[in-house]
Order: sequence, then C-alpha cells, then structure tokens
Amino acid sequence: MTSRGKYETRLDPALWAYIDAVNAWYPPEIIGLPIDKQRAVYDRMCRAFHRGRPPGVKTSDGLIAAAGRDIPVRHYQLAGKAARATVLYYHGGGFILGGLESHDDICAEICAGTGFDVLSVDYRLAPEHVHPAAFDDAVTAFEWAAAATSLPLVLCGESAGGNLAAGVAQATRRGAVIGQVLIYPELGGDESAGSYVEHADAPLLSLHDIAFYRDVRSAKRQSPDDPTFSPLRDTDFSGLPPTVIVTAECDPLSSDGETYRDRILAAGGKAFWHEEPRLVHSFLRGRATVPAAAEAFERIIAAVAALGKGEWPY
Repeated sequence: MTSRGKYETRLDPALWAYIDAVNAWYPPEIIGLPIDKQRAVYDRMCRAFHRGRPPGVKTSDGLIAAAGRDIPVRHYQLAGKAARATVLYYHGGGFILGGLESHDDICAEICAGTGFDVLSVDYRLAPEHVHPAAFDDAVTAFEWAAAATSLPLVLCGESAGGNLAAGVAQATRRGAVIGQVLIYPELGGDESAGSYVEHADAPLLSLHDIAFYRDVRSAKRQSPDDPTFSPLRDTDFSGLPPTVIVTAECDPLSSDGETYRDRILAAGGKAFWHEEPRLVHSFLRGRATVPAAAEAFERIIAAVAALGKGEWPY
C-alpha cells in the first residue's frame, strides 16, 4: 500500500480504494522494470478497469498512411445519430504506455455522451520512438482527419495526450480546430513552483515519475525549450482554439493547466481552467467507483459537447 502521508485525510475513502486498486495492478516500483514489462502490466490493468462500451457505440479500426509508417486509429460512432463534430483523442500513458485498447471505454463514453464521432490515435511510443515521433503522428492524424471530414474538429488529450493535443493546436493554429479539451496535461511547466512542489509526491504520479517519462522520450540533446516537446515553452499563444483544461488538485501537473490558461488569455484567446478538488492524476479510470471522478468526467464530456457545437461553455 502507498504511504498516504499528508493525503491520508486529503482524499476521500472512495478515491483511496481506487488508488490502492491501481497500485495493486501497477505498483509504483514497476517504473524500474524494462518498458515491455511495464506495458504488459499496464495493459492488464487497463483490461481490468475496462467498463465496456455504452449501447449504440460502434467502432472500426483503420490505418492512416504516413511516410514510412502507418498510424493505427479507432473510429467511434453513435448508431442512428448524425455527428455534429469529430473528437480527435490522444491517450495518456507517459508517452511509453497505452494504445487503442487502454482508453477504449473512455473514448466510447465520450462518443455516447456527445453524439460526436471520436477518432482515437495510436501514436508511436518511446523509447523505440523518441520525440518528435509521437508529435509527428499526432499532427499527421489531425491533418488526415481535417481532410477526411467536413465536421468541426475538437482536440482532446489526457496526460501525455494532453501534451500532444496542445502541440497540435499550436502547430496548426487558426486552422480547422474548433476547440480543445486537455485533461491533466503535461505541458512542460516550471517544476520549481506551484503544484510541482506542493504535490511532488502525490499518489499515482510523482515528480520522479514525470522526470522518468520525460527522459525516456527525449532524443539526444533534446531542447527543453522546444514547444513541440513542452507546449508551455512556446513564445506565441495567439490563434489557439477555445480551450478547456481540467486538472486534479493533488497532481504535480495541475499548475500546467493554470499557466496554459493564463498564457492563452494574455494572448487574447478563450481559455478556462478547472482544478478538480481532492482528486489525483489519472482519475478518469476511477469514474466507476469514485463519484467525484464520475462528476468530473461528466463536466469534461459537457465541455467537449459544447465546443463541438461552437459554443463556449463558461
């Protein structure tokens, strides 16, 4: 069991039950194992937490052809409903874990909750493919989706996927994206201040974990100031789509959401940041058993739905 420290009373019992369940499947010390072993354990955990797809959601798998590679994608549609938008979804997993299966039920629930099409992108993972491989795949998938559909596009990413969504929005600004929703994203913020300090040892994601994931995906001589690697290191935040960022209070990454909001607002854009109180990183997977996580996911789906209709929800 994780040492609960100052979080013993800060988090509610339902959330602790979820944290203990995650750690039983994917213990913190696993970060010292070879990546293929980490993936095998993570994939088993994801299967154990999978909630199934809501009724009426149908899926099809495909490939996006790119130079020297194919990018697997999964398309979610709600039967009998004409979609008003397409959500491009980038999964979490520290840039080394996850794929089409790990976030399958989350994507299916976004589809059911909004009525929108959802396209989940299986971008290349580190360490086999260091930066900018995942970013390049994320942009390629966006360009393909923009060409393949006349529907408005909403970017949505969770954790590492939030980094990719923000990177795509910044690389393609003033383009086809009608909005973006970032869920506890890793954006390359100041690690000497804010939540990075206050929650350096938070359950399910620590500052040590963040450094590990960053190092694994870094190419040799990777510049920390590369905005495709760390979106907050950009110098221009103008022309970005309306942006909603949702973070967890007890997560070292939470300050990234606040800072990203402030940068977009300062550049004259629309942005809203909400910090979910008393929750931790990766709370989406706890939505079946943690009421606060379920309510947060409902707010995320509502934000996606509003942005896809061209509405500003705040």
